[in-house]
Amino acid sequence: MSTTRRALLHAQNTLAVVIVFTVALIAFSPAPRAEAAPRPSGDRLVKIAASERGTPYRAGGSGPGGFDCSGFTRWVYARAGKQLPRTSAAQAAATRNVARKAARRGDLVFFHSGGRVYHVGIYAGHGRVWHSPRPGQGVRLDRIWTGAHFFGRR
Repeated sequence: MSTTRRALLHAQNTLAVVIVFTVALIAFSPAPRAEAAPRPSGDRLVKIAASERGTPYRAGGSGPGGFDCSGFTRWVYARAGKQLPRTSAAQAAATRNVARKAARRGDLVFFHSGGRVYHVGIYAGHGRVWHSPRPGQGVRLDRIWTGAHFFGRR
């Protein structure tokens, strides 16, 4: 057998081994991991919250014709594709606490007294919150009125 023929057979065998190895590598590689759902942007959450300006407070209200505080935050987050529990205390338990200096637009702001969460809203940045405050008042933007609050992120 000539040297040229021998080199050609060697090249063909090497190529066959490379092809078999590549096919095996692809076949036995783990499936790509699904990426986590993207966090809705804070700007989007704030825009959704602002779109409900003036919607009246309604005890137990989950929108869109009326909201209590946690019904409002739940409704806003649902429009952005994120689920929240129904009550402000349950929402606080379902979020990750965020330091005040790390708070971002769209985070939840929880108000508390005596260790109990009593109110929740959507952080709008610059010390302001979109919320459904109380009977007789509609959804509005207010300055955070107390130091007894903390931030949560979903």
